[in-house]
Amino acid sequence: MAFLNLERVVLFMETRIAILGIIVENMDSVSEVNELLHEYNKYIIGRMGMPYREKNVSVISIAMDAPNNVISAVSGKLGMLDGVSAKAVYSKK
Repeated sequence: MAFLNLERVVLFMETRIAILGIIVENMDSVSEVNELLHEYNKYIIGRMGMPYREKNVSVISIAMDAPNNVISAVSGKLGMLDGVSAKAVYSKK
C-alpha cells in the first residue's frame, strides 16, 4: 500500500500571495490567534500587529504565500474564534 505525503503535495501546489486582515475585539482570544498563526507559520511571509488601546482591539495584518485552500482555512478558522474577524485579499496571480 502506498502512502501519500500531503506535506510534499502542498509544496508542489500553486500558491498565491494574500494579506489577511484580522481584528481582535476579545483579548481572551489572543492566545488562540497566536497558536493558529504558529500552526501555519511556514506560509507566513510577515506579520504586523498594532494594539489600538483606545478601542481595546488589536489590528493584525499577515502576508502569506500559500495555496488557496490554506489561506481560506486560516481565515475561516480565525473568523470562528470569539471576538475575532478575518478577511483575506488575494493577489491576481
